[in-house]
Amino acid sequence: MPPTFLAAVDEIVADVVAPGADLVDRDGAFPRKAIDALAAAGVLGATVPVAAGGAGVDLAGAATVVQRLSRACGSTGMVVLMHYAATAVIDAYGDDGTRADIGAGHHLSTLAFSEAGSRSHFWVPMGTAVPGPADGVLLSADKSWVTASGEADSYVWSSRPLGGTGPMTLWLVPSRAPELAVAGDFDGLGLRGNASRPVRGRDVAVPASAMLGADGAGLDIALTAVLPWFLVLNAAFSLGLMRAALDEAVGHLGRTRLAHLNQSLADQPLTRQDVGRMRISVDRTAALLDTVLAALAGGRDDATALLLEVKAEAAEAAVEVTDLAMKACGGAAFRRELGIERRFRDARAARVMAPTTDRLVDMVGRITCGMPLLDGS
Repeated sequence: MPPTFLAAVDEIVADVVAPGADLVDRDGAFPRKAIDALAAAGVLGATVPVAAGGAGVDLAGAATVVQRLSRACGSTGMVVLMHYAATAVIDAYGDDGTRADIGAGHHLSTLAFSEAGSRSHFWVPMGTAVPGPADGVLLSADKSWVTASGEADSYVWSSRPLGGTGPMTLWLVPSRAPELAVAGDFDGLGLRGNASRPVRGRDVAVPASAMLGADGAGLDIALTAVLPWFLVLNAAFSLGLMRAALDEAVGHLGRTRLAHLNQSLADQPLTRQDVGRMRISVDRTAALLDTVLAALAGGRDDATALLLEVKAEAAEAAVEVTDLAMKACGGAAFRRELGIERRFRDARAARVMAPTTDRLVDMVGRITCGMPLLDGS
């Protein structure tokens, strides 16, 4: 990835993302200013091939971008993460016009997989696809959580097959379709600006050409085209939060003094134990992420297991590190201005995003025991 590209990301982080992070969190406001700046700089179109107008940035490069964004603002990092995951399938199976719009920074997309009926079991959609007028298709579903809902330009939407065999089919659905309704505002514990809300669709009319890949092949596409991006970038997101929490903690502990001892808080052995544990978790997660990227690039036999491990390990490590940061910094960490409590709240999201930590651990166990990856439950 060109150094100039990362320099542009860092400039936007410093000038737009970081200064707006507290407001995004406090007001639950979508980080539109940050997203527009990233679009204008070519960051949203970075993963689209050069031939289609993008920068041709690979998965490792995208992980670096998401980590740097999440280090400053978890909500912005999550929106870009989901956009990159959706772009992966659009790039492989979408139309040239949408691909070019993404490459030019004119189009923000996201995933719409989880549903109220099957919850985090995204591989078992309840939503339907039926033939519509003029050789079109009518889609209906109750999507439970859609990042950037009402803000993105399109949704990569899952449904039961139109007529083919297989568990699901994928579609590219315009977010402004009149048959779609977004439920209220997002008012959650963390990631308060990521606009993750339920989306209800009733007889959403799309052309047959909106199908991404073959009818019924959606699960295979999700596992091969979407999941590697989603899992790796989730790990990068968690790692960004962990690094931010460690930085904030070390800064606070170094500048805060115990006047009666003429020592800083960092001079206290018990406090340094917490910092040491944080650093070990950060380094362990970063090493696993590098290993996963190398395994995927090299086509190693253990790549699938490592891929499933990385989101689970990173999500739980982020919870551990942000908890230690709160403990080490004491009452000061509960105040907004230090920034640790925001990372503490944001870090809890990854463990419950499908596939959840528990489900991923089970998948790793199934692979290890020579069993099928999914059991349909």
